[in-house]
Amino acid sequence: MARHDVPQLNQHLRAAVLCPLLAQNAVQKAELTLALSLDLPIDTMAIVSDPGGIPGRPAKPELVAHTSLKSKPLTSPEGRALLLHAIAHIELNAIDLALDVVWRFAGMPEDFYRDWVRIAKEEAKHFLLIQQHLLGMGFDYGHFPAHNSLWEMAERTRGDIVARIGLVPRTMEARGLDASPGVKNKLISAGDHAAGRIMDIILEEEIGHVAAGNRWY
Repeated sequence: MARHDVPQLNQHLRAAVLCPLLAQNAVQKAELTLALSLDLPIDTMAIVSDPGGIPGRPAKPELVAHTSLKSKPLTSPEGRALLLHAIAHIELNAIDLALDVVWRFAGMPEDFYRDWVRIAKEEAKHFLLIQQHLLGMGFDYGHFPAHNSLWEMAERTRGDIVARIGLVPRTMEARGLDASPGVKNKLISAGDHAAGRIMDIILEEEIGHVAAGNRWY
């Protein structure tokens, strides 16, 4: 049995999140996240051992320096796909960032862990919406290079929950909120109304993610 296929039976929620966190297939990661049960018991004080290999990552996309990534005009299908691929990559990292908080940091209230699993589930939904849209355009997640800056932020804050909550939801996701309306308008102006509707869903739910960050900070 592959390590990311470990069943949730007799697990507490903070250990169960390792299943999707370690999954290397991006779609499977999202689906395993959506399958997490919020009814699992929560051992708030457990010290969950680091199994190594966090986060699981697919062979593609190739991870490169963010300065080497190029955009193309949104008037072309490839230009729109590049933009949507970048958003999908952000959402995939957001799944891992939310799940990582759950297993890594002990001693928080039960509602803290449930909040971050709910957030991970919403990020998983966002990723799958964009990935399915990319498929309909003739592309897929992994088709273009991406960068690893988001997870590098997680590495820098792995020992400090206050820094993690301050930098991820209160800074990174807040900046995403500021940018989302402009991204949506560009996609709609280029004729991609379906992508615009997806951005509406993302924008509405990301507001709650920033609010959770503010609440727990």
